[in-house]
Amino acid sequence: MWLIVGLGNPGAKYEHTRHNIGFLTLDRLVGMTGAHPLSSSSFHGKLFKSGQTLFLKPETFMNRSGVAVQAVKQFFKIDLEQIVVIHDDLDLPFGAVRFKQGGGNGGHNGLKSIDAMVGQDYIRVRMGIGKPVYKSQVIDYVLSDFTPEQMRVLPLWIEHAAKATLELTRHPVDRVASLYSIRKPAWETP
Repeated sequence: MWLIVGLGNPGAKYEHTRHNIGFLTLDRLVGMTGAHPLSSSSFHGKLFKSGQTLFLKPETFMNRSGVAVQAVKQFFKIDLEQIVVIHDDLDLPFGAVRFKQGGGNGGHNGLKSIDAMVGQDYIRVRMGIGKPVYKSQVIDYVLSDFTPEQMRVLPLWIEHAAKATLELTRHPVDRVASLYSIRKPAWETP
């Protein structure tokens, strides 16, 4: 069984923010696969299932994402190596997509929480959101909406990341990375 987790913050206020790219991509995955909701409040999030794959949107805030991941992992007895986490990444330009297994959290509070609750050896789908000019602007930047120009290409980017994420359940990370990584996005953004 696989667990695919999209990171974000719950609520309409955060729906189209940069920090919620994981949620937006997970929504697309649920639609692509026809996954159906599973009902249980003990998972601390919205959980969907399609075949042997579970899809999770934690309803905790970002810095407590690990609580939801741990609950689902333990209940379904999922190996850490079969967990995929989709998240925003400040260190990559907007529109980039990279993949890795294990590693550090890069200061990302959602990853810090997951690392603390279940360990680090899960697969990451890193979606680049770029970064602000000054480090002091990071919180406002990640919690702000995508620009209108970025919103125009968002569906293409999300579709690409969603397809690549599904491939991670079928092929090794290295193979998916070689086929689906986007280092320098083809589209132009300000």
